[in-house]
Amino acid sequence: MNNPLFNKFDRIPFNIIETHHYLEAIKFGIDKAKQEIQEIKNNTDEPNFKNTIEALAYSGEQLSDISHVFFNLNSANTNPEMQKLAQEISPLLSNFRNDIALDEVLFRRIEKVYKNTDFEKLNEEQKTLLEKKYKGFTRNGVLLKETKKQKLREIDQELSKRSLQFGENLLAVTNHFELVITDPKDLDGIPTDVQNTAKAKALEKNKDNSWVFTLDYPSYVPFMKYAKNRTLREELHKAFCSRCFKNDAYDNQDNIINITKLRAEKSRLLGYKNYADYILEERMAKNVDTVKDFLEELGQKAYHKANKELQEIKDLAIELDNIKNIEPWDIAYYTEKLKEARYNFDDEILKPYFELNQTLQGVFDVSEKLYGLSFKINNDVDKYHPDIKIYDVLDNKGNFISLLYADFHPREGKRNGAWMTSYKGQQINRNGENERPHISIVCNFTTATKDKPALLSFNEVTTLFHEFGHALHGILANTQYSGLSGTNVLWDFVELPSQIFENWCYEKEALALFAKHYQTQETLPDIYIEKIKESSTFMEATATLRQVSFAMLDLQWHSSDLKNIKNVKEFEDQIMQKYSLFGIKDYRCMSTAFAHIFQGGYASGYYSYKWAEVLDADAFELFLEKGIFNTEVSMSFRENILEKGGTEDPMKLYENFRGKKPSVNALLKRAGLLVQENA
Repeated sequence: MNNPLFNKFDRIPFNIIETHHYLEAIKFGIDKAKQEIQEIKNNTDEPNFKNTIEALAYSGEQLSDISHVFFNLNSANTNPEMQKLAQEISPLLSNFRNDIALDEVLFRRIEKVYKNTDFEKLNEEQKTLLEKKYKGFTRNGVLLKETKKQKLREIDQELSKRSLQFGENLLAVTNHFELVITDPKDLDGIPTDVQNTAKAKALEKNKDNSWVFTLDYPSYVPFMKYAKNRTLREELHKAFCSRCFKNDAYDNQDNIINITKLRAEKSRLLGYKNYADYILEERMAKNVDTVKDFLEELGQKAYHKANKELQEIKDLAIELDNIKNIEPWDIAYYTEKLKEARYNFDDEILKPYFELNQTLQGVFDVSEKLYGLSFKINNDVDKYHPDIKIYDVLDNKGNFISLLYADFHPREGKRNGAWMTSYKGQQINRNGENERPHISIVCNFTTATKDKPALLSFNEVTTLFHEFGHALHGILANTQYSGLSGTNVLWDFVELPSQIFENWCYEKEALALFAKHYQTQETLPDIYIEKIKESSTFMEATATLRQVSFAMLDLQWHSSDLKNIKNVKEFEDQIMQKYSLFGIKDYRCMSTAFAHIFQGGYASGYYSYKWAEVLDADAFELFLEKGIFNTEVSMSFRENILEKGGTEDPMKLYENFRGKKPSVNALLKRAGLLVQENA
């Protein structure tokens, strides 16, 4: 039978791809990539940039395309068959990557080019590519003895399996949990829209006269915010905070111990003290001490104010309900009550102004005003699920720039959270053609009901802008080599395009484009815009402290001596108690559901969210100074940041845009923490 993945494709033929095609196609792609590598090694000409470095950059393209399709779907639309395949495919790819990274013959060609090339004759992107290829080999063990190379292979194989298992466990627990409500009194306080979604979920699960709440964010978050029933809030909160921490078949503690110890062993094999040192060498931050100092400074500035914020919530809980022993499952509820009291509005007032399709059009309109882009629905491209919408992205001259997949709602087989990814990267190919990218944004937003369209909370609006900021980084990529294109940048720089784009959600001039009542088309009143801006720093110290705690937990998992760690919970508690306003809770374990670092790519890099906030706050000050739709500023950001990808040192790119190094004061000012320091 003909396998559609064997053919070089521009648009992915989802309609004719069957699950059994993937394994065969991956093996085909690996064989083809190996042949391409062998041709480089067999070349009898003197190694040079073109026949070695550039040839290596262009190798494995088909394998990359096939892998992107499989693993993107394994996150967005998986099933047990795909999950089982992933366990088989991941070691194959790990072995292949190690075959390349540990190939000394190939490395010697690269080394010759690196040592004999006059760097001044290369452009900036070529210099970066040469540095990256050379360091990639030296950092990944090519000069190790054969026994250590073999050990490295074994470690990487086991790591790929363990990370996959971690994610599968978390998805299974999220899918399996249900809070089933049969008494309407237990819905007191919960907005009608949320109730209707829960009712639809119950009907989907064949539960009549019921409402079902889950651990998916669009279900979990509003329940914790609005449900008056404190006992049910406790039940849902404890289920969420103890995901994969039940000593059952889906427990992730053993996976964590193994993943972190394997990473530590790998880093020692490669000559590093720990995994964090290994990772941070190739980050803007450069080392563990810089990250620790950065996090501790933020934590210290936030802690005192966060305690004040907590006291306000405690006082309100006593005032409203005489609750003197406030617990973690009360925080979201009374925080929302405090927000309502202080600003005289809540998310439910705002949601009718943020219908999903209208908000998405707003994202498109902001992108057009900033970067001259337009978005046209494309119904002729295959979809991997009926929910998906696909757009052609065009420039202001009507030229095709990118394909965009948009996947917005929760479903079984789709992991939680929100992310941007690519099915195909941008590059200028061997024939000199600028191959344009295929970008995807995947979210888990509130779904429509039979009575109302999908209405977004303001937090979901900022999430959409965040992921679209990442998407713009991919859409506008304009580099020679795909490995340096789009989001292929240093990890603590990758969040700048996403986080800066969130700022437009708070600006009247931008909101006027799309924040309109879905029934009346009334524009969001100025009073609400003012309240959105006023409330943007509401509980910001608590939020900052939370992010700092997660980042420090990540850093400690990857920089501590792990020899004596037997208990995940004890290790986590030692770190988190410094940042916890409630003390340690027996049921809570963040690590077992910390997919960013144990399943995703954020190991030793979770700090990058706050790091990039410094960049985005500083960068957006220029927009505020010149105008949020100032073409000169936006095109400078496009040309120096979005188009350049990882072709140059990120600090240099930033300074080219901003004209100076970033200042942490911009973030502290925006977060309302600078005042406290001077108080």
